[in-house]
Amino acid sequence: MTKRSSRKQEILEALARMLEANPGDRITTAKLAEAVGVSEAALYRHFPSKAKMFEGLIEFVEESIFSRVQVITTEDSQALSRCYKVLSLLLVFTERNPGITRILNGDALAGETARLRARVQQFYDRLETQLKQILRDAEVREGLRPVITVSAAANLLLASAEGRICQYVRSEFKRRPTEYWEEQWQLLAQQLFKSVPASAGAESFA
Repeated sequence: MTKRSSRKQEILEALARMLEANPGDRITTAKLAEAVGVSEAALYRHFPSKAKMFEGLIEFVEESIFSRVQVITTEDSQALSRCYKVLSLLLVFTERNPGITRILNGDALAGETARLRARVQQFYDRLETQLKQILRDAEVREGLRPVITVSAAANLLLASAEGRICQYVRSEFKRRPTEYWEEQWQLLAQQLFKSVPASAGAESFA
């Protein structure tokens, strides 16, 4: 790794730590430069704007989550297990990265460019699309269909995880996203699917 890329990593790690240590506060480049031990001008040599720093953390989230989602969907053929693992992945990641979770929650983006909020929305949309695909695959692979439409079921699953993430940020990282998750998942899993009669024709769901 080059010195330049190492410095960029150092800046992003410092930003994540500040977001965790100062919940509710807006991070300035002056404070960030002080935390890294460089001048503001030095920060801008690595990132042209603070928005780009936030984007760097969002990219880290995307790479961390979706690379693992790919492994889950490749190695596991059971829809319930896939959904559980994808949602648990998100919850465990946020629990281990509280500062970055403020970005995913939108709390840290108040007053920042709309492009960042759109990028976070895109992340959740992509995750919801992945859940939809898992639910659609369940009918073909296992003869299972959600008791509500695929779109509604995927949205419910993601909303359950997002709600836990919101509680985590709102409690200033005291209420863990994984708290009660195993029990809640069991309830969701019991109600999620119904068997498709063997004689049923192929149908298209939203």
